[in-house]
Amino acid sequence: MNALVPLPVLLPLCATGLSLAFGTRLARFQRIISVAVLTAVLGLSVTLMIASDREGPLSVHLGDFAPPLGITLVADRLSGLMLTVSSAVTLAVLVYSLGQGMADRDKETPVAVFHPAYLILVAGVSCTFLAGDLVNLYVGFEIMLVASFVLLTLGGTGPRIRAGSTYVIISLLSSMLFLTAIAMTYAATGTANFAQLAVRLPDLPIGVQTLIQAMLLTVFAIKAAVFPLAAWLPDSYPTAPAPVTAVFAGLLTKVGIYCMLRTETLLFPGNRLGDLLMAAALASMVVGILGAVAQTDLKRLLSFTLISHIGYMVFGIGLATRDAYGGAIFYVAHHITVQTTLFLVAGLMERRGGTNELTRLGGLARSAPLLAVLFFVPAMNLAGIPPLSGFIGKLGLMRAGVADGGVWAWILVTGATVTSLLTLYVMAKVWNLAFWRAEPPDLAAFGTVLESADETEDDTDLGPDRIPGTGDEGVTGAPGPAGQVVAATLHGQSVTTTTRPPRAMTAATAGAVAFGLAFTVLAGPLAAYTDRSAAELIARTPYVEEVLGR
Repeated sequence: MNALVPLPVLLPLCATGLSLAFGTRLARFQRIISVAVLTAVLGLSVTLMIASDREGPLSVHLGDFAPPLGITLVADRLSGLMLTVSSAVTLAVLVYSLGQGMADRDKETPVAVFHPAYLILVAGVSCTFLAGDLVNLYVGFEIMLVASFVLLTLGGTGPRIRAGSTYVIISLLSSMLFLTAIAMTYAATGTANFAQLAVRLPDLPIGVQTLIQAMLLTVFAIKAAVFPLAAWLPDSYPTAPAPVTAVFAGLLTKVGIYCMLRTETLLFPGNRLGDLLMAAALASMVVGILGAVAQTDLKRLLSFTLISHIGYMVFGIGLATRDAYGGAIFYVAHHITVQTTLFLVAGLMERRGGTNELTRLGGLARSAPLLAVLFFVPAMNLAGIPPLSGFIGKLGLMRAGVADGGVWAWILVTGATVTSLLTLYVMAKVWNLAFWRAEPPDLAAFGTVLESADETEDDTDLGPDRIPGTGDEGVTGAPGPAGQVVAATLHGQSVTTTTRPPRAMTAATAGAVAFGLAFTVLAGPLAAYTDRSAAELIARTPYVEEVLGR
């Protein structure tokens, strides 16, 4: 079973070469390879999650070199769960993107780079979840950075280049800090291996330990978009195509949270910086949700809710109890799925109405009832309405805060409650503006144009123009497989919309909604699993003994 540990990293990397070899001439094979590989990665992730739960942590030393010289990959309960959830959402987003035709129908991206970049991104995510040392954790971050820049700037439009440049600059800054922290750690301990660091770090002076811990937390807080290090996120994600925004917002920020969980439990037990983490958690909750309240652009609104709900996870890490860690792990798994789903729905809404601006939308509950259901379920889940998994995760964290009984814990419980209520308000605002109210007069006229278009348009290919939502505002034209498409003007702005979204997009979004509901149906077994994960993290011994062979 240990031999399976490297495969979630190696399979996407090998498939990247095949995907590049096929290129645009054999785009169908590109799609087949990508779907097959991500399906295989999902199967492997489930296998590793079950095996690590039954047998304990699994490890492999690549090249058969023992630490600290070799590359160590480790799969335990936490990494197994993160791999499984991330594999499921990346597969759903891939199917969604295939329906949108982003990979091979954008005339501004003649080289089929989407599939290779996406596979590299998946490999980088898997590498970070399985990394058994700081160096390979850094390598995983850099793999994700390279792929992320390609995906963020897909199409080469001005806003995307600017947003991608901001993302890269911030990521390079965090990379330099990370390298400095790794160098300091190696100089002080003679190793970068997690298991060996767990043994050697307690022997260092407390000041050195705290400095290394603070630097690593800063790096991971940037990756996770923890306030006040989150200013880059609302301007970077919304400009990207809907599938890219979905996987970035839903998954990549949780990589930073995973790293915080791993290092705070394995390397720095004792919660020395717990108060600082809880202060950052409170600030993230409050500032993020207030930013969301002020937004009328749907993608920016969801980006601010992302910052806000990162605070819940940091809250659990700051409390540093078994119940708090278990609640944080549960909430991470839940939030990856729900946040990804909401961005996928936002892409469908943009495709339907031609814009993300809520003040220009309306009447979608009547004209697109399935889309209304696909939004309503994850929106209520994010808001924490009982008995959905969002409520269960928040309840677990709040119970842990009450059990702690400290001043900061009670402040965070209060802040979490207020944030949850404001999240419900924000989701209700989106529902009222985009779905419940009557459609604006100019949008109603827009729908009349669509009805006449239904009578004249067929399903033939309309040309490889840019896809709605993947370029600048005002761009018209869409690929034929999207259904009946028409260009029109809304508030003086040229937009493109479709009366029948591609089935693959709708099916992928519905699958993501169903996956999110599975967290509610299986809440009992999942909560028990996350509790065992938390106990394993706190114990540390199973991880260390598996890697070092003691």
